[in-house]
Amino acid sequence: MRLGEALTLSPIVAILRGVRPEEVLAVAEALFGAGVRAVEVPLNSPEPFESVRRLAHAFRARMACGAGTVLSAGDVQRSAEAGARFIVAPNTDPAVIRRAVKLGLDPAPGFATASEAFVAIGAGARHLKLFPAATYGPAHLRQLAAVLPRAAVVWAVGGVGAGQLKPWWDAGARGFGIGSEIYKSGQSADETAAKAAALVDAARALS
Repeated sequence: MRLGEALTLSPIVAILRGVRPEEVLAVAEALFGAGVRAVEVPLNSPEPFESVRRLAHAFRARMACGAGTVLSAGDVQRSAEAGARFIVAPNTDPAVIRRAVKLGLDPAPGFATASEAFVAIGAGARHLKLFPAATYGPAHLRQLAAVLPRAAVVWAVGGVGAGQLKPWWDAGARGFGIGSEIYKSGQSADETAAKAAALVDAARALS
């Protein structure tokens, strides 16, 4: 599944920071059952490329599987080889964005300012990750949205939980990268499922 299709089904992107390869499939199954359709494995997790590989093999047709905290073009290449379909970064690096586009992946670079957003768009990004969202707030995005291309899909990431989705949605966010509010290293699949269900329910109430 590609990223655009996944976000149409649910705007929640689960960030599995700290997940281990031996548990990633159980976590992903819990997320899928709750209605999440996009999963990101940050590269500062244990053996991240192996987790991405297992995810892509088992869930490629059902979920968009990606790599996060991608900081170099080399890591874009390794992520693609593992089966990632999208690339998320905390920053705007044109080299990372261009490599992702060249490999047929969807890049979602981090940005905070209009300048960073347009650098990312110029390099080929359609998805833009406002990070850390909590630092800037929905009013910041509302002002930026007035000048961003209509095709840009902005995610709110960092400090966003089920109770904060609506103001971000009203400001123009159409994706939500959720970390500790949905998954913490070592938590059970049942707890992951419960957290995910609450977020998916909150997202469904937006449209």
